[in-house]
Parts: sequence; structure tokens; C-alpha cells
Amino acid sequence: MATFSGGEPGDRAGPAREGHHPLIAQPHTEDEGTVAEAEAEAAQLSTPARPLGEPGRRLDRKSPFFVGLLGAAGVGVAYVLAQAIVTAQHTLILIGLALFLAIGVEPAVSWLVRRRFPRGAAVSAVLLGLLVVVGGFFALAIPVVVEQATAFAHQAPRYLQTLQDRSSPLGQLNGRFGLQQHLQQLLSGGSGVLDAAVSAGKAVLGTLGDLLVVVVLTIYFTADLPRIRRTFYRLVPRSRRPRVILIGDEIFAKVGAYVLGNALISLIAGSVTFGWLLIFGVPYALLLAILVALLDLIPVIGTVVGGITVSLVALTVSWPVALATVGFFLVYRLLEDYLLVPRIIGKVVKVPALVTVVAVLLGGVLLGVVGALVAIPVAAAVLLILHEVTYPRLDRT
Repeated sequence: MATFSGGEPGDRAGPAREGHHPLIAQPHTEDEGTVAEAEAEAAQLSTPARPLGEPGRRLDRKSPFFVGLLGAAGVGVAYVLAQAIVTAQHTLILIGLALFLAIGVEPAVSWLVRRRFPRGAAVSAVLLGLLVVVGGFFALAIPVVVEQATAFAHQAPRYLQTLQDRSSPLGQLNGRFGLQQHLQQLLSGGSGVLDAAVSAGKAVLGTLGDLLVVVVLTIYFTADLPRIRRTFYRLVPRSRRPRVILIGDEIFAKVGAYVLGNALISLIAGSVTFGWLLIFGVPYALLLAILVALLDLIPVIGTVVGGITVSLVALTVSWPVALATVGFFLVYRLLEDYLLVPRIIGKVVKVPALVTVVAVLLGGVLLGVVGALVAIPVAAAVLLILHEVTYPRLDRT
């Protein structure tokens, strides 16, 4: 037919073959050849000393893309870390408190280790001794505290009547400050009382759970503290490691001395308060003494709050007893600040008074009661680093 004239079948295939590109016609063959060349080069790079070859040239860290990518990644990581810290804040506080207590009991453990006790036996002896002392104290104190708390609940109506008696000390305070009105506002409404009772129950259960967590973590931290210490020092460059070990061990010594010394001072505060209240016949003596001992663990403000509370309870006896109790706490506070603290912990933890007040206030605002408890040793550690590292470096520049 005329339509197909002018060429053979082989000629019809000619134009198609002329437009054919070799990369499209043989893709697999070319890929295999390229990989084979890379494999041959890789075989030459591999040596017995360097089985995986020499590292390639480093990326250009000054390139705009790399700088921007690194900055964006840094912002993202910082945001994720901040969110994680905020989410786990409560747990992190418990972990920090347990580590703080473990460092606090470490001097007693080290003392037994120096007497050729095995580390495990020394830790067990110290923790068992603390458990016996604390458990025995509560075993003796809880029945009396429950008895006094029950007596206070029975005497509450009489105290409310005393508030209305203008001739009594509480009645005079009520007339001046409106104590009864504030109490009625607090206790008004059955649902409010029920909600308060439920909230108090949840708070007690939560506190017991946190206390159990802290106790368990303290045991583990105390038993494993040498390895934790070595791991921390391994994170420091080798050239700086000896100096960091000296400073770090000094900080650990300050924390340990503060914890044991603060506990001893609180025990003294509770004991002398109990004796004072017994002498003057102030009710709920043991309950108030335990409260003062616990509050005295908080530096600066603990004794003040305890003294005010005890003095208010002493008003139920008479004005002279209340005023004498106020004077007692003022004198005790002076003795504690200028006699007990310098002799027990002042030689190790040397923190100026202004720094102490500021540290306690900041610690209380940031972390509550736990922050106030650890504020002074943290301040001592910061001052040590400033005097040993920061100031000398600034003086040389």
C-alpha cells in the first residue's frame, strides 16, 4: 500500500533507535557499575588498622544551612527539656530531696567505713539506727499526741466560748482582730467542711506516699553513693578532674554537716520547748514540742512560726504565761543563732546572715518547704565555687 512505501521494516525502526538515550535504555547496568566502583574503592579504603576506613571531611559548620538547622534543633531540644522538667517537677524534687538526705547521712557511714566496716554493713547500721530512733520516738509519741488531739477536739467548744468572753485573753484578741468571725467563715457550710476533710485526707495520703518514695530512694542513694560520685566526676574533663574532686568533696562535706547539725538543733529546740511547756502547764505540750522541732528544720522562719503558735496556745492559760513564752522563744532564738548554730554547723557551713535570709526566701518561693530546707547548703556550695573558681579567674583576666 502507498501508505507504507518508501522503506523496509528495518528502516521504520531506525528513527526510534536514533532517539533512544542510553541511560534510559540500560538503567540497571549503569547503577550496578556505579555501585561496583564504590565497592572497589571501599575495599581499598579498608585496612587492618581502619576496617571501616578513614573518617571523611567534616561538615562546614559555618554554612548558613548548618547554622540554621543547629539553632532550630537547639530551640526544639530546649523546649522539650523544659516541658519535661515542668511535667516531672514533683518527682524531681523528691529525687533531689532523697539525694540530699543520702549525702547528709554519708558522714556517719564514712565514719563506720573508716572503722573497717564493710560499706553495706555501715549503710545498714546507720539506716537501721535511724529507723529505730524515729520509730521508737513515734511509738512513744503517737499515743500521747492522739490523746492530746482528742482532748483539743473536746475542748474546742469551750475555746469558742472563751472567744466571746471579753475578760479573757482570747476574748480580748477576738474583739481586736475578729478571730471568731474568721473561724466561722472558714467553717461555714457543710459542703465546705466536707470538701476540706476530703482534701485533707488526700493531702495526708499524698504526703505518706511521697515520704515512702523519699525513704526508698534515700536507701538506694546511700548504698550507691560512691558509684554516683565516681560517675559524676567521670563527666568532667580529665585535666580538670582533680580540682573538681576537691571542690565536690568539700561541698558533700558541707551538705552532710548541715543535715546532721540541723537535725540535732531541731531536736534540742523540741526538747527545751517540751520542758518549758510542762513547767508552766501549757496544754498539748508534746504535740507543740513536735511541731516546734519540725518547724525548726526550716531556717530563719521556722522558729518564728513555732514560737507564735505556741504562744497563742499559751494564751489559754494566762497572759503572763503567754508573754513569758514569747520571751522564752526570743531568748532561745538568740542562743540558737549565736551559740548552737556556730558551734554545731557554723564551722563547716560558713554562710553570711544576709545570704542565709535571701537563700531561704528564694528557696521557699521556688520549691516551697523543700527549697527552704536545702537553701543554706546550696548557698554554701555556690559561695565555695565563687571563691575557688569564679573570683580567681576574674582576677586573672
